[in-house]
Amino acid sequence: MEGGNQSGVSEFILLGLSDQPEQQRLLFFLFFLMYLITGLGNLLIILSIGTSSSLHTPMYFFLSNLSLVDICFTSTTIPKMLANHVSGNKGIPYAGCLTQVFFFIMFAGIDSMLLTAMAYDRYVAICAPLHYSMIMTSKVCAILITVSWCTGLFIGVVNTSLVTCLSFCGHNEISHFFCDLSPLLKLACSDTFINDLMVNILGSLTINIPFMGILISYTRIFVTVMRIPSTVGKWKAFSTCGSHLTVVSLFYGTIIGVYLSPTSTHTTQQDTVAAVMYTVVTPMLNPFIYSLRNKDIKGALRILLTRKPVLSL
Repeated sequence: MEGGNQSGVSEFILLGLSDQPEQQRLLFFLFFLMYLITGLGNLLIILSIGTSSSLHTPMYFFLSNLSLVDICFTSTTIPKMLANHVSGNKGIPYAGCLTQVFFFIMFAGIDSMLLTAMAYDRYVAICAPLHYSMIMTSKVCAILITVSWCTGLFIGVVNTSLVTCLSFCGHNEISHFFCDLSPLLKLACSDTFINDLMVNILGSLTINIPFMGILISYTRIFVTVMRIPSTVGKWKAFSTCGSHLTVVSLFYGTIIGVYLSPTSTHTTQQDTVAAVMYTVVTPMLNPFIYSLRNKDIKGALRILLTRKPVLSL
């Protein structure tokens, strides 16, 4: 990775969220607490699904993968931020910055693709219930998961590789709490046209197209549900989609606001707040959203937490 950095910049400075000592201490404990909640909450979701045979269905298979990705997603940014606070050193090595960019882009892409796969699963379950078991087979689920991970890996490799071709001059301060691609490109001395072009193209591949797929799926779901004569039946159908729609709104609402809106319409502070939402807050809230609105998950969690360990003599 060092080969493309011809300017001699050996590290970048992450300015973080605040330069006030009191605010920094508060933010440290806040982010540390959110990181623990995110890890524990998503781990409980994974264990609950894995240990409950009744949850071995495509919907919960995708949910367990989403929880795993959310743990990895937050682990890409928060630990380094916390370590910098403890050490008092805001620097991150050039190679470390590119590594953070790569994993951040990869896991964000996987997150987006998984949310689309989950929307497709709900579409098939509600719009074609009689053919659900024939369509959503184990093979199809495995293909959707593989495509999600390969897509995330691809966009991560392409965008990070293009960054290595850039030159960086003396200014190395990033107005963020992690190495995000957008503020990193602003520091480059060389032309970033190709980088910006690929960000837009790959952004369409992993944000625009999946989001449109989700909208189409839920439009079809809405039309189908409205044809159900029973009010109870309508409520039951909508309730199976409520958690997913909430997560989709949180994730895409903030990420589209940062990456797909004109840069002249938002400030650095607004971008940072939005980044905190989709990198920290949304992964932390996902377990609560799915568990509080889903009686199957709540039942599996109750069994998991009350299960007595078996002692061997």
